[in-house]
Amino acid sequence: MVELDDVRAFVEVVEAGGFSRAGERLGISKSLLSRRLARLEAQLGVPLLARTTRGVSITDAGSRFKPHADRMVAEMQAGIDAITAGCGASGLLRIAAPLSFGLTHLAPLLAELALAHPQLEIRTSYSDRHVDIVGEGYDVAVRLGHLPDSSLVARRIGPVHGVFVASPAYLVKAPPLEKPEDLERHAAVHQGDEVWRLRDGEREVAVRPRGRFVADNGQALLTAVVAGLGVGRLPAFLAGPAIGRGELVYLLPGYPIPEASLYLLRPPPAAQMPTKIRVLMDALVERFGRDRSWEGCPNTR
Repeated sequence: MVELDDVRAFVEVVEAGGFSRAGERLGISKSLLSRRLARLEAQLGVPLLARTTRGVSITDAGSRFKPHADRMVAEMQAGIDAITAGCGASGLLRIAAPLSFGLTHLAPLLAELALAHPQLEIRTSYSDRHVDIVGEGYDVAVRLGHLPDSSLVARRIGPVHGVFVASPAYLVKAPPLEKPEDLERHAAVHQGDEVWRLRDGEREVAVRPRGRFVADNGQALLTAVVAGLGVGRLPAFLAGPAIGRGELVYLLPGYPIPEASLYLLRPPPAAQMPTKIRVLMDALVERFGRDRSWEGCPNTR
């Protein structure tokens, strides 16, 4: 009889692209993983993976078996969730999260989630790069911005707003800033490859920022703007506290920035949502999807 642990091992090796990474994802040794694959292949009577010195590749038989294996693993998880539905979330939840938002806003929520679900193990990686959720073994990813087309299942949690800001010291010596086109006359603190877009009534204005301070992280940009290096376009949740303390001035309030969104992404199928992911999604919606107060930027409401 085929063992479900062996089927899960096969699925993980294929999705991780190798035994070492799959072993890390499952928390078992590479040798045990290899034995499980060998046992599954022996029971099925066909090779599912082709092993070479450069790694592994899926065989024709493995490709035909993979969709069925996915369903077997999903059904097993659904059965576990049905039995344990009244006991809270459990198991390992692997999360990829953006750096600034993750540290300032997501980390406290995850700590609360762990306290509420003692059987839940949470592992979070904070980085501003877009990770390969399936290939790197994450259950979910929290992302900000606009999503490109993909096969991932996306749940929009709520809007994320941006604001233009500068320090009072910078504005004292800078040219007037009263309309979007004035941004072209200012030093910008920016990410280097972006276009700043604003709404002027029904018209969209696009400005390509120029400046000598470039960074790929929101917290670093915030620090530079507070220091007086120029105008920055920042998420309201980062700029809000500094505006409240008088360290930054909210600029161009009559010209809103097209809003982005906060998303929770997970691998397909859409119909299968483990309890551990559902409780995370519900917590995100409750904290960030109800209103804008979490952004902490009262002057922009």
